[in-house]
Amino acid sequence: MTAVRRPSPQQHPQSSGRRRPTCYDIACCNRQRHLPVRQAEIRRLLQAALRQLGVPAADLSVAIVADAEIAAVHNRWLGVPEPTDVISFDLSGGPGDAGLGGRPGGDPRQLQLVGEIIASGETAARQAARYGWQADHELAYYLVHGLLHLCGFDDLAPGPRRSMRRRERQLMLALGLPAPPRRSGRRAAPPATPPRKR
Repeated sequence: MTAVRRPSPQQHPQSSGRRRPTCYDIACCNRQRHLPVRQAEIRRLLQAALRQLGVPAADLSVAIVADAEIAAVHNRWLGVPEPTDVISFDLSGGPGDAGLGGRPGGDPRQLQLVGEIIASGETAARQAARYGWQADHELAYYLVHGLLHLCGFDDLAPGPRRSMRRRERQLMLALGLPAPPRRSGRRAAPPATPPRKR
């Protein structure tokens, strides 16, 4: 699982004790045929996850693709010419920052999250069979993982990886989904920063 960061969140002033309304704009598309996908369910899942994380505003683009497409993205941005499960692009702010200051200890209530999540439905179907659970749960896990990357969580070093895995499990359970099966030997590619121009 890979995060490509173009960073940091625009900060919003703290409200005076009142809960701020949430505003989520989530565009979703399905460009694969390996796994049935209900785009409305993906939007609901991400909205619920954003509420759980306390993120007040988000503008997200989500694409569910096949292995060939995610391999091309993986190669273009990280130089790895093979499929992966999910790639996140943080488009929230200026160069040099990552998510919530590059750490899960940042305050998501101050976050205007802007980003892209690209997940492989083909990989989800294959890995679900390997781990013995439903493919739609595997895909939900990829989306939660990608969202946590956009919120500044990292899984490159053992300590942060444990924190991220713990938060993934908590979030999946809070969303009414089963906790993901334990996985061993997973290493993410180092984050890369795409050029600023799109």
